[in-house]
Amino acid sequence: MIIDRRSALKTGGAAFIAFAALGSGSLTRAYSANPGKRLMPDPRGLLDLPEGFSYRLLSQTGKEMSDGFLTPSRPDGMACFAHASDPAKVVLVRNHEIWPDTTGGSPLSEKENAPVIPASKLYDPRGETGPFYGGTSTLVVDLETGAIERDHLSLTGTTGNCAGGATPWGSWLSCEESAIRAGEDGAVRDHGYVYEVPSSAQGLVDPVPLKAMGRFAHEACSVDPDSGIVYLTEDSRTGLFYRFAPDVPGKLAEGGRLQALAIGGWDSADTRNYAADWSLPGARKIAVGEAMAVRWIDMEDVESPAGDLAERGLKAGAAMFTRGEGMAYGSRGDDTAAHFFNCTEGGAAHTGQVWQLEPGIDGAADTLTLIHESAGADTLDLCDNLAVTPWGDLMICEDGRGDNYLRGLTPDGAIYDFARNAHEDSAEFCGACFSPDGGTLFVNVQVPGFTYAITGPWESLRSA
Repeated sequence: MIIDRRSALKTGGAAFIAFAALGSGSLTRAYSANPGKRLMPDPRGLLDLPEGFSYRLLSQTGKEMSDGFLTPSRPDGMACFAHASDPAKVVLVRNHEIWPDTTGGSPLSEKENAPVIPASKLYDPRGETGPFYGGTSTLVVDLETGAIERDHLSLTGTTGNCAGGATPWGSWLSCEESAIRAGEDGAVRDHGYVYEVPSSAQGLVDPVPLKAMGRFAHEACSVDPDSGIVYLTEDSRTGLFYRFAPDVPGKLAEGGRLQALAIGGWDSADTRNYAADWSLPGARKIAVGEAMAVRWIDMEDVESPAGDLAERGLKAGAAMFTRGEGMAYGSRGDDTAAHFFNCTEGGAAHTGQVWQLEPGIDGAADTLTLIHESAGADTLDLCDNLAVTPWGDLMICEDGRGDNYLRGLTPDGAIYDFARNAHEDSAEFCGACFSPDGGTLFVNVQVPGFTYAITGPWESLRSA
């Protein structure tokens, strides 16, 4: 069943990450920007936050989970869902971006009588070199106590599971960024697919690749609640932006049509804003705030082993985006909803672009708008995952070259710091998502592999 967009925006959809960020009562009021909050140094050297905010370290790599498996390494994209029967609890489904060359990170314990992974639940056993261990884990969290009630492995045998997206029907779409073929790195099956993990799963799910959604370096996705269309980013410096129109909305495994975004009147557009000479034929600088009508190009042979989907799409007129990464669906303070996504190395400074795609209504064309372009690393450094906050800002995870921050982007374009990774290895933030009541922000730090729950006076981030 598909959820009406307007109803979802008003009531909040507990099963959908972007909707969860909207169902927070008084926090949905519009506030004026107050980006000057100073971050307070953390005595533990883990997470610097504004005054009044605190964190709880929920989970970390290598710790034994409720099912006896170990928490895999490199947590990345994540979504928060309402618990099916207890409003005081939430369910987190969390990716693990484990690649063929990742050292460690296996969920297997060496304890006597430790559980083993059934062959039917392992997507790629990887022959003699041992299985791939990318996939997802699921956590049930009690919001009142802050404790994990249960955690378990929910998808395994995949590789490079970076980001993904939540669906309105209560599942997580886990995306493989690695598109290795059978025979490479010991793989016995092709990779580069999307897998669906219900938030209600009590153990490992059947690892079914959704092949009609294309084989490429998948990054993130978001689902339009009216149509059931899934929008997808590609983490490539010459990648495309896609949408998948399912044959049966809400049932992605039954197939559908994959399309690539093209800009009206500008075939094979280069959206990166890299050109040194804008007078060159076909070169054009996109201004922040510029809205462009888009059209969609049908893609063929979407699971080609040649891995040439983006190349063929560009030749057919699709627009080029550089390193499309995080994406979220939501509203920025009114009833107008859109899909927001980051291009990590976009812009003249190569430090990031933030885009908005607003689906057309009543047959109108979809609209693409560049809403922010980073002027440099001091402003926004390699934007990655993102979430829509309860008050209409975007909360952006950095995967930068120095200190990494969680940074807010207001509707009027102001950037502010919300958190700094103070750990000695300042790795990237990932998977930011809010609880359905808007009171808790969950976020991962990929290395050394932490999952945090952050609470505090959210209204103080924006002052009337």
